[in-house]
Amino acid sequence: MSRVGKKPIEIPTGVTVTINGNIVTVKGPKGELTNTFNPDIEIKVEENVINVSRPSDSKEHRTNHGTTRALLANMVEGVSKGFERSLELIGVGYRAQKQGKKLVLNVGYSHPVEIEPEEGLEIDVPSNTKVTVKGINKERVGALAANIRDVRPPEPYKGKGIRYEGEYVRRKEGKTGK
Repeated sequence: MSRVGKKPIEIPTGVTVTINGNIVTVKGPKGELTNTFNPDIEIKVEENVINVSRPSDSKEHRTNHGTTRALLANMVEGVSKGFERSLELIGVGYRAQKQGKKLVLNVGYSHPVEIEPEEGLEIDVPSNTKVTVKGINKERVGALAANIRDVRPPEPYKGKGIRYEGEYVRRKEGKTGK
């Protein structure tokens, strides 16, 4: 049995979960998320706990059991607390600034790179070398952070580029001269 799938999900106060067939809607203080799940996996709400169960031990049911539970837990956490991902810019002259809702990056190209967040996501720039992406959908927060990182990924020789906060970049030795 899936260890992840068996674990019940606590519903915090202020969060409501509505199940309509295989469509689950979670509403909370930060917003609302809706997702469609596999109809074979059974989702039950009892008092303030969500339980996920599967009908059989077939490979398909086992794989969907833990995934469904993890996605539901992320939805509940997203509408109650929200998610955030931090990035840091490392390099001489590399900086970020916010213009309205847009993020403007100067990372060594001949032009500034502008990134506009989609609806429901927010970009913060606490300092000119730090960028924070916030939102209620974990998948979309991670995707936007990955898109920002892809503008200038960290390189292994000098370590310059955009990296996740706390990310370790393995350094390589440069050429040896004669």
